[in-house]
Amino acid sequence: MIRIAFTTELPQEGFRRLFSDADNYRKTSDFKEADVLVSTFDYRVPREMIEAMSDLRLIANFGAGFNNIDLDACRERGIRVTNTPQPVIEPTAELAFALMIDVARRVSEFDRLVRAQNARFGVMNNLSHSLYGKTLGILGMGRIGQALARRALASGMRVIYHNRHNLNVDYAQYTDFQTLLQDSDYLSLNLPYTPEVHHIIGKPELGMMKRTAYLINTARGAHVDEEALVEALKSGIIAGAALDVYEHEPQISPELLKMPNVVLSPHTGTGTWEGRIAMCENVTDNILAFANNEINKMNIVL
Repeated sequence: MIRIAFTTELPQEGFRRLFSDADNYRKTSDFKEADVLVSTFDYRVPREMIEAMSDLRLIANFGAGFNNIDLDACRERGIRVTNTPQPVIEPTAELAFALMIDVARRVSEFDRLVRAQNARFGVMNNLSHSLYGKTLGILGMGRIGQALARRALASGMRVIYHNRHNLNVDYAQYTDFQTLLQDSDYLSLNLPYTPEVHHIIGKPELGMMKRTAYLINTARGAHVDEEALVEALKSGIIAGAALDVYEHEPQISPELLKMPNVVLSPHTGTGTWEGRIAMCENVTDNILAFANNEINKMNIVL
């Protein structure tokens, strides 16, 4: 019998294959007796928690990221860690593209003005910027970055990217980091978080961008020095930003909240019903593969 604890209530339809086998799998609310922990990307799993779970053998993380888990503690105990990278690709790319359109065409700003009956109608009022013919720069050309690139190409954009490796794809041009910053009309962050890329976008990097450029972040808040971003937006160093993640999440800089050229979303990149259920199914796949010792079928982090 494998006992499974959940840190967060999740759509149970995604776990039907698991719990239909009541002889082998059981849900438990007692973390200390669990063999498997299903954690979510917004729930910290620190060393103390891991050490208190004496029977723990697998942490099946719900999300592509895994920086919420103390991997050193897992490594010391020989605990497996898995994630769900595939189901998050299209929803996150979709939101990144939506945020880019929103901030460029001032959709949320205009919505607020119309609702407050402060909108001024007229041919030369309410002008915004187009995506068509512009350059999208992607920092981190993984699966999400590539999915975003496909959407940008369909909208008539030119795509450039910087990555650890040149992918040699024919639909996007590889550039060095400085060129990416200087040439992008829209700069999207789509790279995973590690300490090495903490504040990869700070005051110097923002200063290299076009004054007409927009920053889009659906990756991790700590990629951006939020204080430097606020100053860049206030002083017109860049034109605007669209953010789904924040450096001190869930706290958001009060100054960002007041800026009309900033679009804000509450870390909902993967947040569709379809995406959530698919992520639950992926967690189920990982647990079943673990139980059957089918390591090659698991999304292994550790």
